[in-house]
This record gives sequence, C-alpha cells and structure tokens, in this order.
Amino acid sequence: VQLQASGGGLVQAGGSLRLSCVVSGTSIRLRDMGWYRQAPGKQRGLVAAITFGGSQEYFGSSEGRFTISRDNAKNAVYLQMNGLKPDDTARYYCNSPRGGISWGQGTQVTVSS
Repeated sequence: VQLQASGGGLVQAGGSLRLSCVVSGTSIRLRDMGWYRQAPGKQRGLVAAITFGGSQEYFGSSEGRFTISRDNAKNAVYLQMNGLKPDDTARYYCNSPRGGISWGQGTQVTVSS
C-alpha cells in the first residue's frame, strides 16, 4: 500500500494550495481518510478528516480555511487550503485515522510572511 501526496510548495501568506493524495494497493472506498501535518519539532496532528460516507471534520485552525474531499473512483483524497498562514508551514500527509496503512513521504508546504 502506498500513499502518494503531492501539491505542496512555497506560497505567500493568504495564498492557496490544493494537496492530492493518491492511494495504491488498497481501496479507500470504505475507509475514513484524513490529512495530517507535522511541523519541525512538533508532533504530527490531524488537520481534517472525511468519513467513507463523505462527512467532514476539521481540527484546530484549519476550520473555515481548509476543505477536505475525496474521489473514490480515483482512490484519492484532496485538501484545498485557502488563506494560508505561516503557521500552516509543515509537511502534510494523508492516511486513514483508523490506522493500518504505513505513512508515505508527505508533501512540504511552506508559507512565507
């Protein structure tokens, strides 16, 4: 099973990015999925989650600025991030909150002030 996250980059404060995560080796159709992030010196934490039925939940400062979505046909999960702040700088990962999948490499998001 592989989790391939992409779409990160360097963006100015107030900008937007759309992260993608393509999952291979298993179907996400019946899995809850989530986006996590880890900043240097901090623990990895859940940013947003989406159930297999499509219900969304946001954590911390992501609410109101980030939108998580999924496309089961493409076996992919997305994170639209708007109004980015320097505090959003981190490496972003996708995974299932229920576990069972090894972590991928993630994608780096850097927000300049």
